Amino acid sequence: MTEKRDYRDTVFLPKTDFPMKAGLPQKEPGIAAKWEADKLYEQLRDARRGRETFMYHDGPPYANGDMHIGHALNHTIKDMVCRTQNLLGKNAPYVPGWDCHGLPIEWKVEEQYRKAKKNKDEVPLLEFRAECRAYAQHWVDVQRGQLKRLGVMADWDNPYLTMQPESEATIVAELLKFATSGQLYRGAKPVMWSPVEKTALAEAEVEYEDITSTQIDVAFEIVEAPEVPNLAGAFVVIWTTTPWTIPVNQAIAYNPAFEQVSYEACYGVFAASDGRRYVLSQALASAFAARAGVELTLESALSDVALKGAVARHPMHALGGFFAEPRPLLAGDFVTTDSGTGLVHMAPDHGEDDFELCKSVGINPKFAVEGDGKYREDWPWLGGQGSVINPKFNAPDGPICSDLRETGALLAANADYQHSYPHSWRSKAKVIYRCTPQWFVPMDKPMDHLPALSRAESRWEGEGGNAAIDDEAHAGSPTLREIALAEIERVQFTPDKGRNRIGSMVAGRPDWVLSRQRAWGVPITLFVSRKTGEYLVDEAVNARIVAAVKEQGIDAWTPETAHAFLGADYNHDEWEAVSDILDVWFDSGTSHAYVLDSGRWPDLSWPADIYVEGSDQHRGWFQSSLLESCATRGRAPYDRILTHGFTMDAKGMKMSKSLGNTIDPNKVMETYGADIIRLWALTVDFTEDHRIGDEILKGVSDQYRKLRNTFRYLLGALDGFTEAERVAPEAMPELERYMLALLAKMDATLRAATDNFDFNTYVRTLTDFCNEDLSAFFFDIRKDSLYCDAAGDPKRMAYRTVLDMLFHALVRWSAPVLVFTAEEVWATRYPEAGSVHLLEWPVVPATQVDMAKWDALRAARTQVNEQIEPMRRDKIVGSSLEAAVVWPGEVGDVDLAELFIVSSVTPGDDLAITRSDHHKCGRCWRLLPEVEEDGDLCSRCDQVVGSMDAGA
Repeated sequence: MTEKRDYRDTVFLPKTDFPMKAGLPQKEPGIAAKWEADKLYEQLRDARRGRETFMYHDGPPYANGDMHIGHALNHTIKDMVCRTQNLLGKNAPYVPGWDCHGLPIEWKVEEQYRKAKKNKDEVPLLEFRAECRAYAQHWVDVQRGQLKRLGVMADWDNPYLTMQPESEATIVAELLKFATSGQLYRGAKPVMWSPVEKTALAEAEVEYEDITSTQIDVAFEIVEAPEVPNLAGAFVVIWTTTPWTIPVNQAIAYNPAFEQVSYEACYGVFAASDGRRYVLSQALASAFAARAGVELTLESALSDVALKGAVARHPMHALGGFFAEPRPLLAGDFVTTDSGTGLVHMAPDHGEDDFELCKSVGINPKFAVEGDGKYREDWPWLGGQGSVINPKFNAPDGPICSDLRETGALLAANADYQHSYPHSWRSKAKVIYRCTPQWFVPMDKPMDHLPALSRAESRWEGEGGNAAIDDEAHAGSPTLREIALAEIERVQFTPDKGRNRIGSMVAGRPDWVLSRQRAWGVPITLFVSRKTGEYLVDEAVNARIVAAVKEQGIDAWTPETAHAFLGADYNHDEWEAVSDILDVWFDSGTSHAYVLDSGRWPDLSWPADIYVEGSDQHRGWFQSSLLESCATRGRAPYDRILTHGFTMDAKGMKMSKSLGNTIDPNKVMETYGADIIRLWALTVDFTEDHRIGDEILKGVSDQYRKLRNTFRYLLGALDGFTEAERVAPEAMPELERYMLALLAKMDATLRAATDNFDFNTYVRTLTDFCNEDLSAFFFDIRKDSLYCDAAGDPKRMAYRTVLDMLFHALVRWSAPVLVFTAEEVWATRYPEAGSVHLLEWPVVPATQVDMAKWDALRAARTQVNEQIEPMRRDKIVGSSLEAAVVWPGEVGDVDLAELFIVSSVTPGDDLAITRSDHHKCGRCWRLLPEVEEDGDLCSRCDQVVGSMDAGA
């Protein structure tokens, strides 16, 4: 028998040096170093300068720790926003920034002091600031390196920092705009206060945790009741979960509307088994009786005016002074029957409703609780004691309850009340409402300083805004709240639910508290008259302050140096220099001014097209930026907001170091590579809360491997491709034209996804196309032509032309996602052509083809494959090439044998598949009637091999 020839060396197998194994952790740092050495970001800016602009403004992460997985997701999305806009040919600069002032950094420096047994108050102010500055700069540098490693392309050499003197000077200048326009006042109101950190907190600095507290019921004896005199001697019963506020009680609130709701909800007088008469809501009487261990008998129901004008006395009235003063009963519509007794004790120092109700009748705060949570030394009851957030201090056997018990006023005390309570998200300690003198921006004061903003003249008219503005009421001078709400209607939100989230917050928020009682931050650079309490408004003084801060930073303002700014026109002894610093949300809220509107970065301009942050920033940066810009410029500093949810662990639980379920992105990059994190971040539906874990990352790695193999196949199949091979679309076979039509369809989908910042759809469209349309369909069908047709065969040339078009489109579209891999792919084919990230969106030709026909053909192919698969499992056929198919109906003008990758397709009544009885070609392995013996050549292969042999 004659030995058959081995034809493997005659087959055009793909050839490439691009490895199947990615080795991303080893390769990526080198690629990133090359970008930095080549100044890739600057190259991109030069290439796009003069083009249509897209203004992205970076929200500053806090400079106090390593990048966590939330940072990685957040910055991947931001990078994707800018990269896709640059890919579209726009000039989309990315200037990164960091938030550097504030309590978290100050707290860390103080922790170092405490470990060294060093007293912060004994450290000179400038020295302390220098340590805070150095701490912040350290973490800026650390995070910058980690974000570079993630592949984020930005102006890393020129970031903005809130602690840069230029930034601090602009922050001061923006503050002085508020002062000059009258949109600033100093007042005493209850604000969130951290006794541990000794400062006021913004809402965004507070988180809520479930705790168990002591709940107490306390009796206040009625001494006057003008509407129902026989109530004198009865006791109104209040209930509270903050016993420490009883020493600052000044009134009691009731709701006269209860009777209008239901008879059972109204107040009643109850005879108790302990011999007293108690006044409380009928709806809550049984719950109170159970807590107090008494039996109650309803003596009489009270009318809605029965408690009007009534006066009680404090249980500690025997102490005299403040405690001997009458405690009026005041009508308050905020009192409910949800819990308690239907009567609420009022401590205007420690509650917003308390403050407002008491203020309305001339009852003022007493400032009894100091910044550290202790009662001031001269307070008649418990002076110098605390801390008020200490559970032991509030416990049933603690000093407050013990003293109340001795007076007979403590009716019940149980340390079992579970509820949600605010905590500082930095120290994790409980916070309190505390009334202190603070600086505020009013939300509801007409802003006369802005240009007229009537519906007819508003610059936001026609853009969906100003629906909330009442022109007649304000005569063209809307309030800050109204302008902000109008802008919320105008701005686009992705997802749209963000509009309601921030809208409800702005609609209900109190005045903006700007002041903090700390050292590390931008000072409130104001002088207050010691005679009138008014602050100084003087353009010359303000100019001197701003100029000094621009030169020296915040160190220009100290207790020793501040008065020099007054100059010779003022008696320095008559003016007090404010010692408070600004809320850090004001720092970052003004960033649009010192980044977009400062000229420090020539490619940037105001306003921003988009802000991108987590959904928690509806309460934070989005809102502070909105309020600051609306107050100074009459509109939001952005036109669109894109938000993402939070990253949970694989089980959907919140990540926590204590639970041990955190994922460190730096370790993930060491194991998998940055491109895997990026692919994960852009594959999940980041607009909602989403998950990450080892199994999820392994799944993402599999997805990445398929994409990589697509590029590897393209590189191999295009080996040696030249322009001489290129075939015009109209001269291509219908399958190639169909693929170009699919490419055009994908082009439209990706453009729409880019416009909508729908990156989940963007990435899914790419991966599905590579897996389903290319690997499982087009590549599979055409591998026979690629491997076995003659090099100059028109079909093979058309296929390679389409592969070239696919390569150029896919490498560009993948570049914003797989930033390192796309660079590796591009450099493999074009090692001297520069970076893939300088390229623009591919031009995809519009190709007409009968899509419905091809949808039907692909469905038929799936049907045939489903019937062949069991035959392969049963070893009836070794591959689909050994199958002979009887196909019902018309075969048409498409080579179905090629489409199905089978030996033959013949028409028939029903679908039937058998093993072909033809012999296998020794080169292409197809079973064809012209092959006389296994291993012989079919006519196509015989001709190709003959030409190759002749050429040899």
